[in-house]
Amino acid sequence: MLKDFEFYLFLVFLITMLIMLANKIKVAYPVLLVLAGLVISFIPGVPSIKIEPELLFIIFLPPLLYEAAWSTSWKELWRWRRIIFSFAFVVVFFTALSVAVFANYFIPGFSLALGFLLGGIVSPPDAVSAGAILKFVKVPKRLASILEGESLLNDASSLIIFRFAMIAAATGQFVWHEAAGSFVWMCLGGLGIGLGIAYVFLKMHKILPTDPNIDILLTFIAPFSMYLAAEQLHASGVLAVVTGGLFLSYRSHDFLSSASRIRTVTVWESFCFLLNGIVFMLIGLDLPEIVSGLGDTDIYTAIGYGIAVTIVLIIVRILAGYGALITTLVMRNFITVADPQSPGWQTPLIIGWTGMRGVVSLAAALSIPLTLDDGSPFPQRNMILFITFIVILLTLLLQGLTLPFLLRKFPPVDRDFIRSVKEIDYDIRNSLAKVAIDKIQSEYANKIESFPALKDQLQKYENQLSSSEIILNYEEYRRIYIDILDTQRSWLISKNREELLLDENIIRKHLRLLDLQEERLNMKG
Repeated sequence: MLKDFEFYLFLVFLITMLIMLANKIKVAYPVLLVLAGLVISFIPGVPSIKIEPELLFIIFLPPLLYEAAWSTSWKELWRWRRIIFSFAFVVVFFTALSVAVFANYFIPGFSLALGFLLGGIVSPPDAVSAGAILKFVKVPKRLASILEGESLLNDASSLIIFRFAMIAAATGQFVWHEAAGSFVWMCLGGLGIGLGIAYVFLKMHKILPTDPNIDILLTFIAPFSMYLAAEQLHASGVLAVVTGGLFLSYRSHDFLSSASRIRTVTVWESFCFLLNGIVFMLIGLDLPEIVSGLGDTDIYTAIGYGIAVTIVLIIVRILAGYGALITTLVMRNFITVADPQSPGWQTPLIIGWTGMRGVVSLAAALSIPLTLDDGSPFPQRNMILFITFIVILLTLLLQGLTLPFLLRKFPPVDRDFIRSVKEIDYDIRNSLAKVAIDKIQSEYANKIESFPALKDQLQKYENQLSSSEIILNYEEYRRIYIDILDTQRSWLISKNREELLLDENIIRKHLRLLDLQEERLNMKG
C-alpha cells in the first residue's frame, strides 16, 4: 500500500477539489466523486483498487452512523417515529420483496433466496447522498427530519434481511421460527448493547479527569466498541451504534464541557466529511474489478438487469410514499399522528425520489463470499455485485441530479413554520436576554455596582432588547462587525510578527476568540 501512497494522497486532494466544485455548481458531491472515480479507473497505469467489505463495514460504517446520530434531533425523530419506522423497516422489507420477486421471474438463475439477497443489498437509500443534495435546496423541516431518521435505521433492517437471505441462499433452507427469534435478538440486542456501552462511556466522561482532547478520543472509541460488541454477540451493530449515538447526543450537555462540545463537533464533521468523500470515490474506482467479475456474461444484458432493478426500486419507494400518506389520513381518526393534515401530494413524491443508494449497498454486495461451504462458487455473486453497482450509479446520477429540480418545480408544503426563521431566532435571542437580565437583577443586584464587568454585561443584554438593527439592518451591521474583526485580526498578526519575544500562544488565543465572535455572528444570521 505504501508504494501507492502518492496516488492516495492525490485522491484526497482531488476529492477536496471536486467537493468545492460541487458546492460551486450546486451539484451533490457524491455524484461528481463517483463520476471522477469512474474516469480515473479507465486511465492506464492507475493502481488497482480492491475494496475490502470488512474495511467498509468496520472502518467506515460505525463513525458515519455515529456522527449522523449525534446530528439527529431526538425530538424530531420521536415526533415522526411512525413514518420513520415504517420506511426504515416495513418499506425496506417490501422493497426487498419486490426485488426478490422481480429477480426470481426475470433474471435467469435467480432463486427467491438470491432475489432476497439482492433486495436486502439495494433496499436502503443512502443518507449521505440525500443530505448532500438537500444542502442546496430549501425543504420543510419535517421532510428533512423524516429522511434523516429513516437513514439511521434502514441500514440495520436491510442488513438483517441480507444476513437471513445469505443463510438461505447458502444452505438452501430457511427456518421461519429460528429467523423470527434471531430477528428479535438482533433488534433488541442491538438496542440494549448500544445503550449499555453508551452509558459506560457517559460515566467515563463524567468520572475520569478528561479534557477536550481526551473527550474527542473517547468519542472515537465509542462507535467502534458498540459495533464490534454487538456483532460479536450476533446482534445488530448498526442499531447499537445508532442507539448509543442518540443516547450520548441527547445527554451531551451532562458530561461534556462547552469546549469539548465545540471541538468534538468540529473534528467529527471534518473526519466524516473525508470518509464520505473517500467512499464515493472508491465506488467509482472499483468498476474495473466489478466488470471483470462478470466473466463471459454479456455486459449489456447485465446493464439491462441493473436498469430494471433500479426502476423497480424507484416505483416501490414512490408508491410507499403515497401509501404512507393514505394510511396516515385513514388512521388519524384512530391513533394520534404527528400531523393529521395532508402534507400535499408533493411530499410523498419528494420522499419517494430521495432513494439514492451508496456505501452500505456496495459493502454488503462485496461481503458475499466467493464460495459456499462445499467449495463451489457462490451462485450469481458477480451478477449481484454488478447490478448493485449499476443501481448505485443510476440512482446517484438520475435522482441525484434531478431532485433539486423536482424540489423547485413541486415544492412540498411547509406547515411547521408560519413565521420566518429570522423572526423566530430574533425572539429566542431576546428571550434569552430577558432571562439573563432577570437572573442578574433578582440574584445579583447587590453585585452590579461592585463588579463593573457584570454591569457591562447587563448593559449589553439591555441594549440587545432595545436595539432593532439586528433584524432590520442586520446584513449591514454584520458587514461592519466582520470588517472590525478582520482589522483586529490583522493587528494581532502584525503584533506577533513585530514583537519576537511575545508569546504566540497568547496571540493564538485572541485569534480564536475573534473566530468565535465571527462564528456567533454568523449563527445569528
